[in-house]
Amino acid sequence: MTTRCGFVAVIGAPNAGKSTLVNALVGQKVAIVSAKAQTTRARLMGIAIEDEAQILLVDTPGIFAPRRRLDRAMVAAAWAGAEDADLVLLVIDAAARLGERVEAMLAGVEGHSQPLMIALNKVDIAPKEDLLALAAQLSERLNPRQLFMVSATTGDGVADLKRALADAMPEAPWHFPADQLSDATERMVAAELTREQIYGQLHAELPYSSVVATEKWEDRKDGSTVIHQQILVDRDSQKAIVLGKGGTRLKSIGQAAREAIAEHLGRKVHLFLHVKVNPRWDEDRSLYRDIGLEWAE
Repeated sequence: MTTRCGFVAVIGAPNAGKSTLVNALVGQKVAIVSAKAQTTRARLMGIAIEDEAQILLVDTPGIFAPRRRLDRAMVAAAWAGAEDADLVLLVIDAAARLGERVEAMLAGVEGHSQPLMIALNKVDIAPKEDLLALAAQLSERLNPRQLFMVSATTGDGVADLKRALADAMPEAPWHFPADQLSDATERMVAAELTREQIYGQLHAELPYSSVVATEKWEDRKDGSTVIHQQILVDRDSQKAIVLGKGGTRLKSIGQAAREAIAEHLGRKVHLFLHVKVNPRWDEDRSLYRDIGLEWAE
């Protein structure tokens, strides 16, 4: 039996739907999803299986104009994911115009030598008359191996894309067991699930100047796990937002995160959240290790 295995770097502008598409290809949630841009920070890998092929999907951070050290680390991680991959899957939001951010990203893709596939995502909400023109424009400019029109939300076109990715993988032994869905550590996933609740419950109230760091992790003899996480924000005003009146918002975030983490781990979880103000948290090298990013100069 001939097996195939390879790395696919999933790149695109923020909010193109990369994480949703990775989850759809894997068939289970492995990356956090938010309506806010720049949700993905670490290069979390989803592992998809199609017949004899194992597709290692590197869900990179969205590529955008970096301003602070964390931004530079995220963008560096995205391009590093592309350079290390056997194939690049470029995800384009078909419902949005090709703005300045997308143009900068396309220019970067043009300079890479890896085989390229394009997924025009969100075709379920994109104007049909614009799709063919966009597809023709991107095909002429980037000369991809294949271009697919998909909706990661509804699943339209995802099976065809997955089949094509599997066929494009090189002949090689599988890197991971058949039942493993991601290479993320339990600590990283737990922090990501808490961060997902912060974004989901606070919406536009809290900017992206926050991070969740694991302070303590204890697996108890009774089979449960005790987790202490610290939510770091830039300013006192942001701390007040996360806490909510009388601490009610933090309690709500903690309850939802605990349930999500317990479901992921398959065991009882005791979660303790603390909020701390540190305007220079993005200068802490240890935090970058925790969330799977390299220190960016």
